[in-house]
Amino acid sequence: MDTVALLASIVVGASFVVAGGSKLAAGEQWPVQASGLGAPGWTIPIAPWFELVVGALLVAQVARRPFAVVAILLLLVFTALIGNQLRLGRRPPCACFGAWSAKPIGAGHLARNAVLIVLAVLAAL
Repeated sequence: MDTVALLASIVVGASFVVAGGSKLAAGEQWPVQASGLGAPGWTIPIAPWFELVVGALLVAQVARRPFAVVAILLLLVFTALIGNQLRLGRRPPCACFGAWSAKPIGAGHLARNAVLIVLAVLAAL
């Protein structure tokens, strides 16, 4: 089980590092997309940095279990934002991976987050 938890942690961590880095690389496009997705304004400037830190710590296996729980909570929040927009009939561009996320949100984004949540749960075990 340790190998599964290790690999799950690395996959989730890497996805967070890529997400945070791509948000920063998107420049001014990221805050606009995040606002359109319904992210609270105060979280927008810190989200990419927080994702980078959580992701790097998961990849490096520093306090894996607590940071896997943080990743689960973040993914649940991101999933709720996406789900709420879909419930309202809105399909803004996904701000999940910065400049790489110009595609409108949909069920695939919820499925991707569900897989990442399962992996984060495995990493927390």
